[in-house]
Amino acid sequence: MPTKIIDINEATIKNYVESLRPEDLEIRKQVDIGYAYKANIVSLYQIRPQWDKPEEKQHIEFARIKYFKTTKIWKLYWMRASGKWELYKPFEESTHLSEIIEVIKKDKHHCFFG
Repeated sequence: MPTKIIDINEATIKNYVESLRPEDLEIRKQVDIGYAYKANIVSLYQIRPQWDKPEEKQHIEFARIKYFKTTKIWKLYWMRASGKWELYKPFEESTHLSEIIEVIKKDKHHCFFG
């Protein structure tokens, strides 16, 4: 019987995203939160119906976290109004993904949740 390997980083992200999602399923049809986790990049995004085609969902990224294997460091980025990703300052990096999540939760500079 194959054993499934649990990725602690993905579990951390999944738990955080679940804490942000609306409980009401009707509200989730209008706004929801999701994530993508591939190799060394985590993307957090809102899920909303497209304004002119409500049957189509759009993913609007609000945070990106990159892991640099050589230095064993996670770095946090936010999206500017120009559509470009910028390193989140003054907090820029951590060796623990959970610390990055805490910075996003606090959002001192209102870069992630307005």
